[in-house]
Amino acid sequence: MAWSGFLGNNANMQKIAIQGYTGSFHHIAANLYFGRDIEILPCDTFRAVAAAVKQGDADMGLMAIENSIAGSIIPNYCILQDENLQVAGEVYLPIKQNLMVLPDVELEDIREVESHSMALLQCIDYLDEHNWKLIESEDTALSAKHIAQNGLRHTATIASELAAEMYGLKIIAPEINTIKSNYTRFMVLKRYDHNIDEQANKASLYFKTDHKEGSLLKALSCLEGINLSKLQSYPIPSEPWHYLFHIDLEFACLDDYIRNLTHLQAVTREIHVYGVYKSGK
Repeated sequence: MAWSGFLGNNANMQKIAIQGYTGSFHHIAANLYFGRDIEILPCDTFRAVAAAVKQGDADMGLMAIENSIAGSIIPNYCILQDENLQVAGEVYLPIKQNLMVLPDVELEDIREVESHSMALLQCIDYLDEHNWKLIESEDTALSAKHIAQNGLRHTATIASELAAEMYGLKIIAPEINTIKSNYTRFMVLKRYDHNIDEQANKASLYFKTDHKEGSLLKALSCLEGINLSKLQSYPIPSEPWHYLFHIDLEFACLDDYIRNLTHLQAVTREIHVYGVYKSGK
């Protein structure tokens, strides 16, 4: 039986834009943050996710921003800047890759494995133990759907437990990813309304400094009584070799955040707060 949970058909449900397809890790992260009683709006690209939120086609969106192994997704910081969306929260999701097949297929029946290139790479140690042809696809969940709909008895895919549940596939080898402690961080996006959760203890922002010796050190040195949990530079396309600096700040109370923001404003040329929100677990 295919998955019978909520894909969304109720006008009162929140519509959440994700990059990828139903059954993807973005879908799991959306369920983790919002619950299953939501409508999923699949988008082909991260920019399409941002556009759907900005234009009101979705109530909120979910966008991967970094992975514990692969690092930051730099283009997505540029999307945050360009689209002027507000970060409303975050989700940390353990990435568990599973080998799955049709219900009546066994390991010896597999001749090829089709999945996203990153999923194949994350499971390469396991795959190297077998003489299977590897086929790169657009999306892990889309590969699961393709196998189920076409009844491919000699093809397996690597995808999430949710994808197996939704498309009626059997997990024949669970958690085959080489590195088990693999997490992706997702940002929850909404249209800018300047509202701050009273329980907020984290902020994401970027700043720009003078292009002078010691400017970055001066900006960072002004922070006190607060945890700088993320520092990421990314280029300014219109100014070669000049950079914006994304930072995540963790604080015990909003007064500490406001005080440090004031200090930072005094020593930077430009500053923009993406959002002040409650940190994810």
